Amino acid sequence: MVQLLALARDEHRIEMIDVTTGTHRTIITDTGLHPDGIVCDGTTIYWTTMGEGTGTNAFGEAIYANDDGGVHATNVDSTNRRDIIPVGGTTTGKQLAMDSRGNLYWGNREGFALTTAKKDGSQQRDLVKYDGSGQERDWILGVAIDEANGYVYWSQKGSSEGGDGKILRARLEIPTGETAENRTDIQVVWDDLPAPIDLELEGDRLFWTDRGRQPGGDSLNRAPLPPSGERGEDPEVLTDAFQDPIGLAVDAEASLAYVADLAGRIWVVPGPGRKDMTTHIAVDLGFPLTGLNLIRD
Repeated sequence: MVQLLALARDEHRIEMIDVTTGTHRTIITDTGLHPDGIVCDGTTIYWTTMGEGTGTNAFGEAIYANDDGGVHATNVDSTNRRDIIPVGGTTTGKQLAMDSRGNLYWGNREGFALTTAKKDGSQQRDLVKYDGSGQERDWILGVAIDEANGYVYWSQKGSSEGGDGKILRARLEIPTGETAENRTDIQVVWDDLPAPIDLELEGDRLFWTDRGRQPGGDSLNRAPLPPSGERGEDPEVLTDAFQDPIGLAVDAEASLAYVADLAGRIWVVPGPGRKDMTTHIAVDLGFPLTGLNLIRD
């Protein structure tokens, strides 16, 4: 059975969805304010929160500028809800990823940082840190871990006008003698994107959602990982059927991807090899959805 964990951004809860039937049930109703990123290791569900909105920009996008984000956890049976990074321990928690050793990584959007910590919240540190002078161009949102090649990838949505989003990468460890603020190994892999959001790595391909309103936006994209030091080739747009797509979960075994959008829908997107299916809505929950995580029983 394939199920999805989905975050209800404004309802402050986690939903478990059977993607075959579209039925769903609520896991918890106290995520904290505006959950965004989610991951599960089989026994524990982890998620980030953005905190309280502090206003909107000129384009109507919500801003979360206070230091009131966090990282939280609950057992899969909904017991032992706890804070991994207490509220205020990060500014704006965005997409969350986990490596095979149990390290957590998340985008800290208004904190202009890419942050990591152990699953118990210890050893929290920034891997990338901007000064924010680039404003929204310095917002870090999506995260994907390429352990095989020793890289972390992240997305920077770009300005609200759009068209200047980027996906970057750097080594998982900061070079000796350097810091998160001045590391020299950061590489732009894709740029001039409408507004890339969540990332997921499957095999040698990177998938990402893009919520930009420019041509190529409101889409699901994928592209092969380029060799070290090289730029990525133009991405393949798998579909552009969404309305502000955020969450992403890829089922490589079934050659399917699942995308959640702020219109409250979870979409099923077949890979190019699937001729028996077209892109369709699995469930419409009717409230804004952010992070997704796939669980195969």
